[in-house]
Amino acid sequence: MTDGLMITRTFTAPPERVYAMWTTPEHFTFWFGTEAVEVPLDSVVMDVRVGGKWRATIQLPDGHLIYWTGEYTEVDPPYRLAFTLTDQPSLPATEPVVVMLKEVSGGTEMTFRQPRHGFSDEHLERTREGYNGFFDAMEKQLSMVE
Repeated sequence: MTDGLMITRTFTAPPERVYAMWTTPEHFTFWFGTEAVEVPLDSVVMDVRVGGKWRATIQLPDGHLIYWTGEYTEVDPPYRLAFTLTDQPSLPATEPVVVMLKEVSGGTEMTFRQPRHGFSDEHLERTREGYNGFFDAMEKQLSMVE
């Protein structure tokens, strides 16, 4: 068992553009959930400040809706963002996920960390696969914006 999930990606974009993917509804709606699902722009709310809330709804192809919500706990543009997230809004927020961005030669190294949140190893691995799909979509979105 590990303590949680850590994914590192390098994007060919400056930290400001990668940070905007996390904090701008128009970008977030594109990559959060991949192309396989819809995240309606009007479902995304981002009050990007410490204590500010965020929410987004994922609509699955079968019509099922998943309501994501959370609170920003650290906001340090364009290098660090931490926020809680849950798909069970009636439950209290848990330990935050952390996104760290570092300028590197030719782009930005992003390190994403999510606590285990009680996930089994199998569930954690499925979550890793899901996030990698999200980050593939983010890379595509970054290639389309200047």
